[in-house]
Amino acid sequence: MPHTTDAAARTPRGRASQFRPLRHYRTRPRSERRERRRERRHLAALLRTETVGGALLVIAAVVALMMANSPLAGAYTAARDWRIGPASLGLHLSIGSWTADGLLSLFFFLAGLELKREFVVGELRDARRAAVPVAAAVGGMAVPAVVYIVVTIGEKGAHVGWAIPTATDIAFALAVLAVVGRHLPSALRTFLLTLAVVDDLLAIIIIALFYTDHVDLALFGLALAAIAAFGALMQIRGRRGRSVGVTGWVVLPLLALVAWAAMHGSGVHATVAGVLMGFTVPVRSPRRTSRGRAADKNPADGHSGDGSSPVTAGYDAVRGAPRRQAPAIADRLDRALRPVSAGFAVPLFAFFAAGVTIGGLGGLRSAFENRITVGIVAGLVVGKAVGIFAATIITARLVRSPLLRWLAWPDLAGLAVLGGVGFTVSLLIGHLAFGGDAARAADVQIGVAAGSLIAAALAAAILGARNRHYRIKEAALAHTQPSNAAE
Repeated sequence: MPHTTDAAARTPRGRASQFRPLRHYRTRPRSERRERRRERRHLAALLRTETVGGALLVIAAVVALMMANSPLAGAYTAARDWRIGPASLGLHLSIGSWTADGLLSLFFFLAGLELKREFVVGELRDARRAAVPVAAAVGGMAVPAVVYIVVTIGEKGAHVGWAIPTATDIAFALAVLAVVGRHLPSALRTFLLTLAVVDDLLAIIIIALFYTDHVDLALFGLALAAIAAFGALMQIRGRRGRSVGVTGWVVLPLLALVAWAAMHGSGVHATVAGVLMGFTVPVRSPRRTSRGRAADKNPADGHSGDGSSPVTAGYDAVRGAPRRQAPAIADRLDRALRPVSAGFAVPLFAFFAAGVTIGGLGGLRSAFENRITVGIVAGLVVGKAVGIFAATIITARLVRSPLLRWLAWPDLAGLAVLGGVGFTVSLLIGHLAFGGDAARAADVQIGVAAGSLIAAALAAAILGARNRHYRIKEAALAHTQPSNAAE
């Protein structure tokens, strides 16, 4: 009588065994493993697109609002306020604080990395081309702040929230643009991306300077030392073109954790550590060997001759931003971490930050009777549009930028209105400004949500009309080309 173990042992490799229905990943057929890897890569690529990331952000915020105004409100509040973490290290925080201080650090790390890329190898490298988006970002922050202050004059303590309507949510804004602007000029998206990156930098500076009550210099110095060590190791590995190994998997994450914890304990918002670490990541390619330079000269070997590779080309196809030089570690980190940021970190922050109890139409009416809510909505919808549009037109004419030849003024007007979508960072600043006042924190959440939705709707209407204009123009051009060819 044959033994079961012998029969199982004689089962050909790659065939399913009736005695072992559950197989370890390594023992699965190679074709099945390839299919699973292909599915994971496809999911990661989807999460890197702004449309999917923005949709997840909106869905999370809507679900939070529904739960906070339903019989599940108690469970939602309990989950948001549940505390976890080591109290001895000062990290016994609520889940809401972990998402705002912890998960958003990943978002700002990628923002810092993207900003450095723009300054080193991107649009901001050329001072003439950088002047317009930088001025637009400054105008898009200064005018909303003025509008908010004017509207809230006479409201006691309201002035601390002046920075709430100054931010632009890059994921939300690019998602709206991706949905309604399939035929819009590519220069519009590039300009919005560059403007939003500079906007993120200015927002972090505002948080560090104006929303820090006290600074523990010892812990702040420890955070800077950890960031410096992180940057030194990154530069060494960047020159070698490596991002894995013991240093990549153990030492660098440990240094990042120390920097984040020390920055949090120092009193400076922990997201500042994320931005500073993003600045330390090399964005240029490592030094190329003689074999690599020979490969660049031979496009048949898979290189385009300008230092780019099929891997970088795939990254560019997903991100939609051209690169003058293929970064090494920056590219790998962005590809690895952006799906986590867009698919988990930012939506989870929005879920725990946007859940406000409105109280029906009466509660909504009461919120809009508060000057803080009105000031935030006016700053996002009116201040952002006026500030970005005026600064763009004036600066572009002063420096004689070619931007005005590529984009018509209605395109810029739609983009300026779209800059009023200030969801993620506006909620973060509102939490820092009025986190101790539950009533005003609720008014901030309602104002940010309402202002962002109004700005998104107006921008979708304007850019949708421009998209139809360009679509008709492209169709007419395509129709005339065959006629000219036939003649």
